[in-house]
Amino acid sequence: MSIHNDSEFKAALERLAPDRQRQVAARFARRVADLSQDVRVKTAIEAASRGGVSEAELEVLHQAANSARVESFTRCGMEADWSDQTGHFVAKAAMACVRPTAAAGNLAWDTAMHARMARTCQTITEGTGTGNRETEAQYRLLEDFLNQGVRT
Repeated sequence: MSIHNDSEFKAALERLAPDRQRQVAARFARRVADLSQDVRVKTAIEAASRGGVSEAELEVLHQAANSARVESFTRCGMEADWSDQTGHFVAKAAMACVRPTAAAGNLAWDTAMHARMARTCQTITEGTGTGNRETEAQYRLLEDFLNQGVRT
């Protein structure tokens, strides 16, 4: 399967079962995890990566990632620092990938969008331009995930 645009990307994500969405969401979040220094964010992403996480553990991880998100938002709101904005979006990506299963929505899509925002903030901070590199990398990552013979 080849993915060329966000419509195809989102449709492929929506066809995945929730546990598979979480696995690919963790891969999206892992691509930007190094942009955050918060251990709660990294712990949430790693837990989503390993799979088999209980709903109770997801809830705790989601709350911890949300605390990191709130703290980063407070920092970026005071001085409009793009690096703090980056951390804020990484925390939102982590929150999305450990969102409890009962919560509505496509957690993989939400994680991907927050990861893109984190990467955009990083490139603004560095002055390297935004481009679509993260989007293209996500398309390839999802293609690889789907082509590994994984059930959707």
